[in-house]
Amino acid sequence: MTNKIKVARVEKGLTQSQLAQRVKATRQTIGLIEKGKYNPSLNLCISIARELDKTLDDLFWEEL
Repeated sequence: MTNKIKVARVEKGLTQSQLAQRVKATRQTIGLIEKGKYNPSLNLCISIARELDKTLDDLFWEEL
């Protein structure tokens, strides 16, 4: 999960602060999500996926 969000964010040309502002979160929250140290709510996951033009599966599904 961690690298998928960061990669998608960078591909969109967004900083952590810009993404955070768009999804009504803090930059620190985005950083913790990217590091895998914070489990976001479903609503926040959906907001992040929409902003990054990805599906929830694209960002949060872990391959076994």
